[in-house]
Amino acid sequence: MQFEFPWALGPADGRYVVRDAAAAPATHVLVLTTLGAVERRRLGARRGRTVTPEPPPTPVATARATVVDAAPVSVAEAERWLADAGTTEAEQALAQVARAVRAHRLASGDPSVHEPALAQALVVRAGHGAGEQVAHGRWSAARELAPPRGGRRRRAAVLRPQERVAALLGGHARTLACEELTLRAREDLDGGRLDEAALQLRAALDAALVQLAPAASRSAELARRVAELAEGRPAVAALADAALTGPALADAALTGAATSAAEETLATTLQRLESALRARIASESNAQVER
Repeated sequence: MQFEFPWALGPADGRYVVRDAAAAPATHVLVLTTLGAVERRRLGARRGRTVTPEPPPTPVATARATVVDAAPVSVAEAERWLADAGTTEAEQALAQVARAVRAHRLASGDPSVHEPALAQALVVRAGHGAGEQVAHGRWSAARELAPPRGGRRRRAAVLRPQERVAALLGGHARTLACEELTLRAREDLDGGRLDEAALQLRAALDAALVQLAPAASRSAELARRVAELAEGRPAVAALADAALTGPALADAALTGAATSAAEETLATTLQRLESALRARIASESNAQVER
């Protein structure tokens, strides 16, 4: 699988061997290349350049990431895979790219580095080729995959985020810390990082139970949702404690049932928290309309 993104992913260009453990066989080879990098201006220049009133947009670097399965297959098997490859295969491959970006963020200590999502890719390609070909990001046969489909959304649902942006920028609404923490928990859970998701979700719940209390006192529906969050917190807290003191929640050493139960608990509670935050926003919007 090959992806292109309209920004530099972070890790240096090159080939990286991916393993689940040091002694384990390689699972993938990751080839990273930067395309169309803009020449950097001299850092020592004291004065900026004069520009036109409407300067043209500055070209940006494009990152290309090629994920190669390390397991050899026959040409016939590769052709069948290529014919059937779709969003599922692309998501699986992108997880390896995200793993590399996450490793770079931790190694560099740069919190501004963010993991790519499939919807952000300029193009997604599937292909196959001989070992030396794919090791350089090339192949014998390939095809471009259609972008992932998004469900049809009603116009009201599309406009709602725009309305809140305007309210936030205009000072008519305010953000809560629990909203950002909830987004981080969602990113970790969707990325399969159960330890991080448990820790983020516990923090999000603790913040939400305090920050949603004023709005819950004015809304019976929101009060009910907040009570559900309070009931679900002990289970999430136990998973967060386990993430700190025991083996990883998603560790292969755990039974499949234990991992599934942990993931289900986190997913259910996170969905309830997201619903509560949406209810709070709806209540906030209604109050603005009444005013």
